[in-house]
Amino acid sequence: MKLSTLRVLAISAMLSVSAVAGTAAYAENPMVGGAAMSETKDIIDNAVNSADHTTLVAAVQAAGLVETLKGAGPFTVFAPTNEAFAMLPAGTVDTLLKPENKATLTGILTYHVVAGKILSTDLVKLITDNGGTFKAATVAGGELSFAIEGDKVVITDVAGGKSTVTIADVVQSNGVIHVVDHVLLPSM
Repeated sequence: MKLSTLRVLAISAMLSVSAVAGTAAYAENPMVGGAAMSETKDIIDNAVNSADHTTLVAAVQAAGLVETLKGAGPFTVFAPTNEAFAMLPAGTVDTLLKPENKATLTGILTYHVVAGKILSTDLVKLITDNGGTFKAATVAGGELSFAIEGDKVVITDVAGGKSTVTIADVVQSNGVIHVVDHVLLPSM
């Protein structure tokens, strides 16, 4: 067996264990931002409890996406942390939160959302089955590229910016959240 195949199998096994643990029962869902995440709550009701996602929540509110992300879904959300937003150039977040920039903000946020519920085991299988890279259409209409680097799933945006999944499989009543460490940017 090739080394790359063994590495993918090992990563799949690790992610499978975390995914099974994360979906076995509500109490097993990973903690995010110091808060328990309930499988019986929707994406918004869980996100508002995460101290690590206050910027994301403010952006979702400013973009008018609260009702959408409370909807039936299912959605897979790649949720940037406050630190991820802080890495953007100074003043970017404040500018995006202005009412006149709602369309741009909406485009950025929906670029982090894929239709359907894609757990980490599914994502690793899709990457493996597609020769090491998987591309998915986002709700914004752009595309994200997924690969495995080391023992992490890395997402690449259209401009080549990269974000790593830091917490996988936070199961929600209307989908799943994967916490990421950088903001992904669509074509503008």
